[in-house]
Amino acid sequence: MSGYAGRVNVFALESMILLVASLALLAVKIWAFVDALSRPAEAYVAAGKLTKQAWLLILGLTVASSLVWSSPLSIFSIVGTVAAFVYLLDAKPALASVTRRR
Repeated sequence: MSGYAGRVNVFALESMILLVASLALLAVKIWAFVDALSRPAEAYVAAGKLTKQAWLLILGLTVASSLVWSSPLSIFSIVGTVAAFVYLLDAKPALASVTRRR
C-alpha cells in the first residue's frame, strides 16, 4: 500500500508544479499585455517595432489561449510564452527608451 501512496504523492507534486508554472506564465503574459496596452502607439513606430495593435493582438491571443488551455506544456502556451518574453525583453526596453522623459 505504501507504493501506491508514494505514487499518489508524486502525482500530486507534479500537479502542483504544473499549476504553479501555469500561473506564473499566465502572470508574465498578462504583464506583457498590460504593459503593451499602456504604451503610446507612436512609441512603437518610433522604436521600429511592430505596431501597438499587432502586439495587443498577439499578446491578447496569448492570454486568451492560456486561459483556455492552461497546461504550460501545450503548443499554444509555449508559443505564447515566447511571444510574451520577446515583447518584454526586446520591445519593452526599446519602447521605454523612446518614451523616457528628459
